[in-house]
Amino acid sequence: MKLKFYIFLFLLSTAVFAQKQVETSIDTTKNKIGAEFKLTLKTVVSSKTKVVFPKDKRFGALEVIQSYPVDTVKKNDTYELIKKYGLTQFDSGKYVIPSVKILIDKKPYFSDSIRVEVANVKVDTLQQKMYDIKDITGADSGIGDWWKYILALVIILAIGAGIYWYVKKHQKKKIEEEVYKTPIEKATSLLNNLESKELVQKGEIKEYYSELTDIARNYIEEAIHIPAMESTTSELIQAIRTASTKKKMTLTPETVENLERVLRQADLVKFAKSKPLDFEITEDRNKIQRVILTLDNAIPTEVSTEEEDQLLNEAQRQKQIQLQLKKQRNKRIGIAVGSVAFLLLATTAFFVVTKGFTYVKDNIIGHPSKELLEGEWVKSEYGNPGVIIETPKVLKRMDPLKALPKETMALIKEMQLFAYGSMIDNFSVAVSTTKFKNPTDIDLSKALEGSLKVIELQGGQNIIVKQEDFQTNQGIQGIKGYGTMTVINPANKTSLKAYYEILLFKQDQGLQQIIILHEEGDTYANEITTRILNSVELKKASN
Repeated sequence: MKLKFYIFLFLLSTAVFAQKQVETSIDTTKNKIGAEFKLTLKTVVSSKTKVVFPKDKRFGALEVIQSYPVDTVKKNDTYELIKKYGLTQFDSGKYVIPSVKILIDKKPYFSDSIRVEVANVKVDTLQQKMYDIKDITGADSGIGDWWKYILALVIILAIGAGIYWYVKKHQKKKIEEEVYKTPIEKATSLLNNLESKELVQKGEIKEYYSELTDIARNYIEEAIHIPAMESTTSELIQAIRTASTKKKMTLTPETVENLERVLRQADLVKFAKSKPLDFEITEDRNKIQRVILTLDNAIPTEVSTEEEDQLLNEAQRQKQIQLQLKKQRNKRIGIAVGSVAFLLLATTAFFVVTKGFTYVKDNIIGHPSKELLEGEWVKSEYGNPGVIIETPKVLKRMDPLKALPKETMALIKEMQLFAYGSMIDNFSVAVSTTKFKNPTDIDLSKALEGSLKVIELQGGQNIIVKQEDFQTNQGIQGIKGYGTMTVINPANKTSLKAYYEILLFKQDQGLQQIIILHEEGDTYANEITTRILNSVELKKASN
């Protein structure tokens, strides 16, 4: 019977961190406002053990006013380390000094919590010297530092967008100069672009007339060589009539009059706040277009045969324009992307130099265990008899009976298994409960050996194990097995150095187990394990 039972135990693997006892004491549990409580933490370790005591400024609601040096007392081959803290509170009431974390060889252990009471002090204002009230100290923000990273990213993207816009703005004039072969082509294109802006629909009549007349004046200045941009309406009209005579341009009086009407209408809009009707605006635009076309046809030109052969047809010119615009757009995008990439690289390098690579990896690049630790935890009851435990993720029900031999299944009355992750993941936790058909004298040490052999069959190698007694917060006794191992990934044959802990409890006819396994040296996983263990509550099996 025992042989069959141990075969079954080989299939049950669980792990937890057990906490080494740290002796906690305080000089008094009752004190007056502002008086000092002396909290003492003691631990006995070997000469090679590294112990790190907390450096917090507050222990719960009490302020740390003095952190005394560590006293070391040698006892045979061990050392007793004594660390004292001076605590105080300036409000009367009952408080709890919470458990604090002590790292022993990088593993977390916790002190006991202690209740203290702070009483009022009677003040004689005639004898006691009075002092000014201290300034208010702002509380730490509860939102964390995540907003800083978002703000930095927004600023970097804004800089990239600004660079893109700046390059585009300074390329625009150059593009226009390169793609427009003649003044009439430029004027026609600008008129079409003006309509696409929909300034009239937006109510920006003044801007519309300003751009409309600027197009006409620019054309006249480039095609007829008249200083149209600096001339008044009267001066411009007179200059056109003079140029028409000198250059023998065949212009009708109606063409010049239409140009003059539109220019004077624009003057009224810009300086007298006149508001033409929609149909008048449309007529003015058409007049400017006809005037430009008429002026272009009236200008006498002589084009040689060689020049005619060199002129591209309209389709070819448009294709060339599009290709050039695309090239310039790609250049802008490349500059903007390159700038953003440089800023991101420079920001990352800055944090690596000032904060260290681990900080960048965990807080900017991301760390799976850190995300689990800071996520939303779930507290639930698993199995029968129940194991109440708080975990970063909900444990999913598994079917362990499919993997059990028939001989083992014959011993089991009821078995339930719940798990998150696996041995090859960064972090895994499993809970199993078992009831047996017949009364069985369970040896927890043998059960631990069976669990380790199952872990070995699943890919664990070079397993180092230590064993000690364990007791829950409710006083339920069990054992703890812990140590390190090498986990082999069967898919890619890679190896991972892992830390494990196994917690075992026996019932009248059953067994309750918890497994936690994670990568060795993962401080976030250590904190997850500690929080899980502090939440464990076990229910007794019903007879």
